[in-house]
Amino acid sequence: MRWKLLIAASLLAAAAGAGSCYAAARLLTPAAGRSAPGWGWALALTLLAPLGANAYAAVFVYRHTARRRVLQAAATALLASLLALTALTLGSILMGRPEPELFTPPPAKTT
Repeated sequence: MRWKLLIAASLLAAAAGAGSCYAAARLLTPAAGRSAPGWGWALALTLLAPLGANAYAAVFVYRHTARRRVLQAAATALLASLLALTALTLGSILMGRPEPELFTPPPAKTT
């Protein structure tokens, strides 16, 4: 197996897919009303970017290997999908809104 090609193509596909997904989500939705009705289609279309990048990486690896082509293409697609999903999940966790405090501080005592 050509491990370097498999890993490099998977990393590039995951980075390109997740990055373009975040960029499209930022640019396609209005800043004020991210939860406004009618923008669900635009957010759903942003998920096509990682799928396209994964497919491109799998075809690239398939065309540039001599042996076990299907196995390496499938491994590339699987690894790129897992890396992109991890990047999207971590990005949404890190860029999310901070949670409000569960307990309010007690009022100050005045004497």
